[in-house]
Amino acid sequence: MISVLVADAQPLQRFGFRMLLENTPDTEIVGEAENGAEAVRRITELRPDVVLMDIRMPGVDGIEVTRRIVAAGGRSRVLVLTTFDVDRYAFAALRAGASGFLLKDIRPEELLAGIRAVAAGDAVIAPALTRRLLDAFADRLDDDLCGPVREDPRLDFLTDREREVLIAIGHGLTNGEIAQRFTLSESTVKTHVGRVLAKIGARDRIQAVILAYNLRLTRPV
Repeated sequence: MISVLVADAQPLQRFGFRMLLENTPDTEIVGEAENGAEAVRRITELRPDVVLMDIRMPGVDGIEVTRRIVAAGGRSRVLVLTTFDVDRYAFAALRAGASGFLLKDIRPEELLAGIRAVAAGDAVIAPALTRRLLDAFADRLDDDLCGPVREDPRLDFLTDREREVLIAIGHGLTNGEIAQRFTLSESTVKTHVGRVLAKIGARDRIQAVILAYNLRLTRPV
């Protein structure tokens, strides 16, 4: 059962999320918050698996709430939901440590899939933003992308298979796609992914992708 807390300034939005989550067998809503300060307090108290976080809330906004929760080292993963298809919100949310960024016009089944993915340690980004985020990140990469792989002591702790999995994560492959590529079961891939994230000190797949790019294990196409 995935425990979820909803942080949104709009009562109708919170009601809609509650109805969806209460009628889904593998999710439960453990709390709500209508402003940022309340969100920080309730997340700290309840330690939900996933937080559905609105960006625009009274007082402390959703980006700052995310930053505080991640900085505190809590177990909760943040899935930011917004009505604003604006790049700077997505960049800010991911920099703050959010595990995903989706628009509120998605279908219920897409939201549930996003919650499950984030709870499992994956990262989700709205399709409309994915290409723009990758392009923007590629533009920020420094010096020669065609150079050799950069040395990093974290890579020394990876087995050959785990290094292959990190590269696959950097290419944006899902666990199922990685399993197919290396002829492994998905449960084995999940174990490998968990070990990779732990060894490189990444909170989720987004941070793993960024590391893969920075070390030139993965290059933009």
